[in-house]
Amino acid sequence: MLRILTLMAGLSGAFGAAQFPEYSQQYLQRLGGAVDELARQVDRHEREAAALGVSLDQMLVQLSAEGPLAERQAEHIRTDLIRHARLSADLQALQGAGPFMRVRLATHLGDSDVARRALGDYKPALPASFEGAIFATSGFVLGWLGLNMVFMFCKGAFGWLRLCFRRRA
Repeated sequence: MLRILTLMAGLSGAFGAAQFPEYSQQYLQRLGGAVDELARQVDRHEREAAALGVSLDQMLVQLSAEGPLAERQAEHIRTDLIRHARLSADLQALQGAGPFMRVRLATHLGDSDVARRALGDYKPALPASFEGAIFATSGFVLGWLGLNMVFMFCKGAFGWLRLCFRRRA
C-alpha cells in the first residue's frame, strides 16, 4: 500500500513539475503584454506633463494638492509607474531565459494579476520535450522522496511513542 501511495505521489509530482515550462512561457507572454500596456499609459502621462511644461513628478505633486479626487488620481498614476518599473525589470530578467533558467528566476514570476490571468488560460498537458522530461523526472523524484520521508517520520514518531508507552507499562 505504501509503495502504491509513493508511486502516486511520484507520478503527481512528475505531472505537476512538467507543467512549469509551458506555464512559465505563457506567464512571460502575459507579462510582455502587461508591460506594453503600462508603457502606453506611462507615455501618455509623460506627454500630459510635457504639454503642461512640467515633469511627471511635478505634475503628480500639483495634482495631489488639488483635492481628494485629484490626489486619488495621482496615487493611481504613481501605482502604475511603480508597477511598470517592477514588471519591466521582471520581463528584462526573464527574456531569453530558457525553462531551466526560469526556475532559477522564479521570483520574477510573482505578479499576482499576470499569474492569475496566465493560469486562467492555461491548459495542463504533458509536454513531450526535453525540458518537460527533465521537469517530470525531477517532480517524480521529489514527490516520491517527499512522501517516503513523511512515512519515515511518522514511523519514527509512532515508534518512539510506542517505546515510551512500553516503558511505563
